[in-house]
Amino acid sequence: METDNVIIAEGLVKIYKTKEVEVLALQGLDLTIARGEVMAIIGNSGSGKSTLLNMIGGLDKPSAGSLVVDGKDLFKMKERDLVDYKTTTVGFVWQNNARNLIPYLTALENVLMPMQFNTTAPIKNKKARAKDLLELVGMGHRAKHRLNQLSGGEQQRIAIALSLANHPAVLLADEPTGSVDTKTTNVILDMFRAVNKELGTTIVIVTHDREISKSVERVVAIRDGKTSSEFLMSYNVSYAEQLANIEGFGGNVEQVELAVLDRAGRVQIPREYLDKMGLEGNKVRLHMDEDNRIILQAP
Repeated sequence: METDNVIIAEGLVKIYKTKEVEVLALQGLDLTIARGEVMAIIGNSGSGKSTLLNMIGGLDKPSAGSLVVDGKDLFKMKERDLVDYKTTTVGFVWQNNARNLIPYLTALENVLMPMQFNTTAPIKNKKARAKDLLELVGMGHRAKHRLNQLSGGEQQRIAIALSLANHPAVLLADEPTGSVDTKTTNVILDMFRAVNKELGTTIVIVTHDREISKSVERVVAIRDGKTSSEFLMSYNVSYAEQLANIEGFGGNVEQVELAVLDRAGRVQIPREYLDKMGLEGNKVRLHMDEDNRIILQAP
């Protein structure tokens, strides 16, 4: 697996303007995602996570900063370049299957469809590629079925196959399990892991569900338009237990939360910490102890 960063966002800003109001959706966000990584982005409604996903996907343009995906600078792209980018560099899986699939087409025809628009890197044997992808997500036996003959979970697995049709470097999944039950959620997450293992595709899952975010190695939390913290898997167990836990993402594996410093050395303190400090106003006392630990105290 390559170790370079497939997504690099630096000082990313997004401003939405109307006649009456100006909304700052992203406020200088910094983020790097390694090639071949499976990670999640979490945040409350209005935090900026969906805005970030749309910009990585080429669906929305940043207002300022820098955004490079698979070596492509999204600030320098013309409209024609963006069309090619959305066709071949990124794949999408949405929560709403009506946005993922065309109901009057079969599963096989749905997976074939994006290949017809691929003019930059045409695929020679499209039908064989589509069949292979359906087998990869366990839907080979449903190739001739239409949407009304498939469950919600089956539709979502076909949507994953469709998103991979043109060999994208990055798969973007926006609340991919929001409309299915817990059992189906686990199946879909297994599909993502299988796709990553088999194809090496970088997978970015945007979700508000902390249970889902516990199923990946790394989670980035966004608060008020900036990356505020990261959760990393901690394997403080034996090697045998690690192997078992990595397969099932259960057992004694824990997530360790780390605060994220921006380029100016600023850090976001979680609101629950500030509430426990009983702060009045917006000032804190800051000092470093003998072990080089930074201590925050109410003044």
